[in-house]
Formats: sequence, C-alpha cells, structure tokens
Amino acid sequence: MPLLTNKLSALLVLEDGSVFEGFAFAGRGETLGEVVFNTGMTGYQEVITDPSYKGQIVTMTYPLIGNYGINEEDMESAGIHLEGFIVREYQPHPSNWRMRKSLQAFLEEHGKIGLEGIDTRALTRKLRLSGSMKGIISTETRDTAALLKKVTAYPGLVGRDLVREVSCKKPYLWKKGALHKGKIPVKKPVKKLRVVVLDCGVKYNILRLLEVNGCEVIVLPACSSGSDILFHQPDGVLLSNGPGDPAALPYIVEAARFILGKLPVFGICLGQQIIGQAVGGYTEKLKFGHHGINQPVKNLHTGRVEITSQNHGFVVVPSSVSGKADNTYVNLNDGTSEGMKMDLTMSVQYHPEAAPGPHDSEYLFSQFVRLMKDNKEKAS
Repeated sequence: MPLLTNKLSALLVLEDGSVFEGFAFAGRGETLGEVVFNTGMTGYQEVITDPSYKGQIVTMTYPLIGNYGINEEDMESAGIHLEGFIVREYQPHPSNWRMRKSLQAFLEEHGKIGLEGIDTRALTRKLRLSGSMKGIISTETRDTAALLKKVTAYPGLVGRDLVREVSCKKPYLWKKGALHKGKIPVKKPVKKLRVVVLDCGVKYNILRLLEVNGCEVIVLPACSSGSDILFHQPDGVLLSNGPGDPAALPYIVEAARFILGKLPVFGICLGQQIIGQAVGGYTEKLKFGHHGINQPVKNLHTGRVEITSQNHGFVVVPSSVSGKADNTYVNLNDGTSEGMKMDLTMSVQYHPEAAPGPHDSEYLFSQFVRLMKDNKEKAS
C-alpha cells in the first residue's frame, strides 16, 4: 500500500469475487470494464489514448507509472478510451522536457479513474491463470456484494460493437501529421498514392506512417460501405485496429468483402480479423489477450523473429481460413495467427506502427506501398 494514506480509498472487484483495495490517484466514482494487463515498461500515454482499449480497465505490470507525464506528440487519438487505469505506484512529480501535464490531470480531464496501491503482480497472475475478467473500480462504496452484483450484470465485450463508439463521425483528410479541416480533394494527387483508411478506432501513428511513406490519407467512418470506399478512387485501403468483438461487426465485414480483390488492402489488428471473416473464417476470444510491447512473432516465409507491439483479445482461427489465405506470421508464445496474405491483401494481428514499442515491423508500410505501386503499374 502507498505510504500516504490521505488519499481517496477505492476498490477493484472482479467477477470471481476477488477484491483489491487501493487509492484513487485520479478521478472518483465507478467504472466497469474487462480487466486486462499490459506488459509495457513505458508508453502509458499511447496505451490510454489507444481506441482499441474501449470497454477495458487496463493494469500496467510495470510498477512505476506517470514519471514522464503527458505530452502533445505521443497522442494516439484525440482522447482517452479505456474505462479505468490501474498502477502499482503513481508518480505524482513527473519530469520530461516534452511534458505538458501530469497523468493525473490528463485522466481527470477525461473523467477517468486512476487506481494505485493494489498488488498488480497478484492481479496479473490471477488474470493469467483465470483469464481476463469483468470488473468494477469504485470510490463510492465499500459494499463489495453490491459491487459484485453490478459486475455480474455488466455485459462484457463478447458480442458488443464498440467500434461505433470510437470511429470518426465524418470523413477527413490526414495532412502534415494532423487532422485536416479542409475539404477532401476530389482529384487524386499525381505523385502520391491515395489510401482510404476505414476508421474502426485507428491509432494516429498508422496515419503518420502512411503519410511518411508518401501517401495521401483519407479517413472514413467505420460504417462506410464498400461503395463509399471506392468512391474516393483509392490506390489502396487500410482496415484499422479497433475495440470489441470482431464477430459483432457484420457491416464492416461486408464492406471488406466488397473491396477484397479489387485493390490492395492492408489490415491491422481488428483489420486482420475483419479480413478473416470476409473470406469465410471466424474468430475466437483469447484467454487473457496480448497487450504489450514485447511479443515475439515469427515470419513464416523468412524465419525472421520480430519483437512486436500488440493489443488484442480476439484472433482469427487459422483452420477457418485454410485454403483461402496463407498464414504469414505466428506468435511464438502461444502459436496464434499473427498475419495472413492473399491476392492484393496483406494483414497482421500485431501493430507495425508500434507507438509504443519496437520498430521491427515498420517495413510493412513500405511493403503496402510497393503492393499499391505494382498494382497501379499493372492497371496502366
């Protein structure tokens, strides 16, 4: 427990009845979500602004969090999407030359609860052994029976479409590293490839790297149809990461099915799961998911092992896409699918844009650009 005891006490109650006592270092009230753990030693700002964490309460396994504060450059979206944030020990006096505010202030700006002082090692071990669990953080009551009742009634993630809650509401152009407020140009650029990104909860670094690789980037809401996508005459389409159950997104699967084979497509994380379903496969939920920046992935064609950044709780079942797509990458920890390839289509389950994490896999963006260029040359 923290040395200071003049903080607001708070409880974490899991669906199995486990109770963890701590203190709220940010916010107050109650919040429900699926409790997961992230193994990154750094990168908490990118984690809490990643839209893929919508519906989840995230526990950081590294014990000291908050020491470098929050800056303007490392945002992965416009706000915070997770439901709650748990750390062993919050650092209240951050110091970094890029810092603009503390983690506490940032969480409270967005109405999120930060919980510290619990045994995060014990919590992580429980989640590893039993699997991710529904949970509640509360500063309002110590009535654990009442809190457990709320947890039991919480629907969890399976079967829920959370993409609609994080996707953009209208199309926009990403330009010079930021959302561009001007109109989307009708005429395609002569010297750039046009990429349409279907925003299922896209991280900004995906958009940054597409632009760095010479692409004009147009972002569309996740509810856009295949015809809406092709209306912009893209040279390629990127299906982004996002939260929730991929099986609850038939409208996105239908849009993907419409465009597959017509032009190059790159799927990242949820994007891979959408592609898998579009070709007739299905997904399954992992026991406790992959959340961190140290996941080893093997390239099945080259034998090369990459250390990757990951954030997903569902995966494509390889046997369900057998004969429809080639498996290209495998997770060396649990053998799950980490990539697929088919004509004009490539996808990975991990995050090649990192943020946070290693840059081993950034080459995939240049591969996607080469795929678009080759297809464009064939068409001409």
